[in-house]
Amino acid sequence: MKHAVKYLALSLMGAALWAQPAAAELRTIHSEKSLYRNIFVTEDGDLRCLTFRRASAGTRQTCITLKDPLYLYFPYARMMMGALYLNPDPKHVLIIGLGGGTLPMGIRSLMPDAEIDVVEIDAAVVKAAREYFTFKDDPKLKVHVEDGRVFVKKTMKTNTKYDLIMLDAFEDDYIPEHLLTQEFLQEVKSIMTPGGVIAANTFSSSGLYPYESATYASVFGKFYNLKAANRVIWAQNGELASQATVDANATALESKLEQRGVNHGMLMLMLNGRDDWDPKTRVLTDQYSPSNILNSQKK
Repeated sequence: MKHAVKYLALSLMGAALWAQPAAAELRTIHSEKSLYRNIFVTEDGDLRCLTFRRASAGTRQTCITLKDPLYLYFPYARMMMGALYLNPDPKHVLIIGLGGGTLPMGIRSLMPDAEIDVVEIDAAVVKAAREYFTFKDDPKLKVHVEDGRVFVKKTMKTNTKYDLIMLDAFEDDYIPEHLLTQEFLQEVKSIMTPGGVIAANTFSSSGLYPYESATYASVFGKFYNLKAANRVIWAQNGELASQATVDANATALESKLEQRGVNHGMLMLMLNGRDDWDPKTRVLTDQYSPSNILNSQKK
């Protein structure tokens, strides 16, 4: 691919820039215990972060730079936003998992007329996102405080359909097991428009990897993988866009997305449509989803 060396150099530079600050440099500006977790907001110079485990640099859920809050600091967020390469103009977007709100605010900044539903189970996270991470609801950006699967099931009873669904109910080593199963993904698919896109933030190196892969393939067929510290899946309701189409859409969006840190060439280098798991791998279901056990096993 043209300019591959250039983009590889950029990737290595980005990895250096993403080095985590020493814990001793962190200043906790907010902490609370919610119904579901401990919540910490920390600052290190211009960097403000949200973490659910402890006030450390190693377990961060969201980070923003105060001088440019719309810049997507984490690679996984850039990979998630890259799902626009499959559908560059979604009118109706669903995001499950809020964190600090960087994904919905990124979508809102790019698509001011899109209708966006955000689902977050923890009201304290919503409060922290509003107070510390510049997250703002508006008449077309609505927050629903409830379990993501419950929201999807309710939506199935309506005529609501989504062009883009982002699954980001992810902590550094955990995704709720009821959001990993074949039945859940079938429910999600049922509220997607024809050609609608799903982007899922998942694991890149644990023993859960092949099970997740087999499960997504059982519902969506072929999908794209992008792997860094996290693995992000891009799939579609219907035929998966060709790499040529993805590249053309990426080129059209390049000027807008580069302002958010999303680099066309870097993501295209990461794009992988190969089936890289054992085809005999068992699919995760509501009756079989031992995610914690499988995740603890190395690939």
